[in-house]
Amino acid sequence: MSVNIAIDGPAGAGKSTIAKLLAKRLGYLYVDTGAMYRALALYMVEGSITLSDEEAVVAALPQVRVTLAHLDGEQHVYLNDRDVSKDIRKEEIGNAASAISGYPAVREKLLSLQRDLAKAKDCIMDGRDIGSFVLPDAQVKIYLTASSGTRAKRRYDELAAKGESPDLARIEEDIIKRDEQDKNRSISPLIVADDAVVVDSSELSIDQVVERITEIAAEKGVL
Repeated sequence: MSVNIAIDGPAGAGKSTIAKLLAKRLGYLYVDTGAMYRALALYMVEGSITLSDEEAVVAALPQVRVTLAHLDGEQHVYLNDRDVSKDIRKEEIGNAASAISGYPAVREKLLSLQRDLAKAKDCIMDGRDIGSFVLPDAQVKIYLTASSGTRAKRRYDELAAKGESPDLARIEEDIIKRDEQDKNRSISPLIVADDAVVVDSSELSIDQVVERITEIAAEKGVL
């Protein structure tokens, strides 16, 4: 049976960064579910589909195909056979993904792919509802969080390093808004699973977080 580590948490908590490093350390497959939702959102944005119009979003889903591939140890995301790994990282696409991720049809479209990946290989999967809904039987469940200010500053630094001129206050405002959307959606809201271990990364370095989760996995007897 495959071993699954689920990492949930709010936007900007560092889930993807931590999950990638853990996967590399443990030799597991890394599955970034947020990237899948972002790819769907990118299609909607590029097609000028109104994100608040659930009927319009659902009607477009049959035209969308999202796939993952791992090349040289890196996950690549494809939207209708086009590599969109970089395009989906824009702030507006993250906000768009949050806006449509609560629609049942959107979640159903990606759920089977996510579960099939987890059944096939030992994997680390991160998202908003992995431990609570996607992989309820995951052997290790982590809820990774940090203060909104810390998360905003991390995102600010990331964008600034790319040569952009971000607005820190606006970034934090968007993060808080996305938190509310994720926590209050009717389908699979962002929650702390009953058997999840909460890890607050506000005062921890990336290496310290990786070490802490590795320790938790060892305590659970999966390493």
